[in-house]
Amino acid sequence: MENFDVYEREAEERLRINRGLADKGVRFTDIRAAYIDEGASIGAGSLIGPCVVIEGDTRIGENCRIGQNTRIRDSLIEDGAEVEQSVIVESRVGARSRIGPFAYLRPGSDIGEDAKVGDFVEVKNSSLGKGSKASHLTYIGDSDLGDGVNLGCGVVFVNYDGREKHRSTVGDGAFIGCNVNIVSPVSVGRGSYVAAGTTVTVDVPEGALSVGRAKQRNLEGWAARRGRLAGRRPQGPDHGPDVER
Repeated sequence: MENFDVYEREAEERLRINRGLADKGVRFTDIRAAYIDEGASIGAGSLIGPCVVIEGDTRIGENCRIGQNTRIRDSLIEDGAEVEQSVIVESRVGARSRIGPFAYLRPGSDIGEDAKVGDFVEVKNSSLGKGSKASHLTYIGDSDLGDGVNLGCGVVFVNYDGREKHRSTVGDGAFIGCNVNIVSPVSVGRGSYVAAGTTVTVDVPEGALSVGRAKQRNLEGWAARRGRLAGRRPQGPDHGPDVER
């Protein structure tokens, strides 16, 4: 049978650690539902949500908000940062930055002040400068982004060629559109723009617009012709629904 005394002692130890933090000004949504290693430190005014796990040599500053279901290990979270339902491992989050929900900071990630790493964004061995934003559905691997960079939805830093990892840089104030592939190693210059849907394979000069996609063509009447070849009635506003009579 299970030795439930072990679980009870562990729960008592967790509560002792959390009460010690509460005595120093840390706030808890549920003081019994936070899992914090003794070696971790948390500043006064910070709020720890339920089911938060804080492990190893983690340091959390003052007035931070660590939301429900977050896991942080061996990382530095600076004053006023917010982390929501995310995983942070061996990384730094700058003051007043916002992480998550559902973000993943892998080892070697360095997020500057006032930055944003949003939902379903993964960062690995990379840096984001002050005020830079990657709001959703993006992978940043082995790259360095300057200050005030904006990454659109679906940006991927293509850092692995099958044998080696390669590194890219993005200059201050650059704007990267949605669904862009940055094939490392390349440099995107300061203040430049990369159009949505572009695959970047050569350096982008400072202040330039990079467009690397096929020109759109519209083939008029194609759907109706395809329908006739397949033995179906044409569909559309002049033909009505495709139904058997």
